[in-house]
Amino acid sequence: MKLVLLTIGLLALAFAGIAIKIWTQKDGKFAGTCASQSPFLNKGGEPCGMCGKLPDEQECRKEVTNV
Repeated sequence: MKLVLLTIGLLALAFAGIAIKIWTQKDGKFAGTCASQSPFLNKGGEPCGMCGKLPDEQECRKEVTNV
């Protein structure tokens, strides 16, 4: 029972942390959320599959609309 309560508590803490980060960011946007821009995942320097941003660029090339 202690393990279940500990697990639920840690999950609640993680969700609260993510919610606070979204709440404090301007327009709820995270900086650098393109996973393909990680140097561990993108060794060839390919552009982002979602927005087309190159690894050396700071901002996305186009806005991604929610469907």
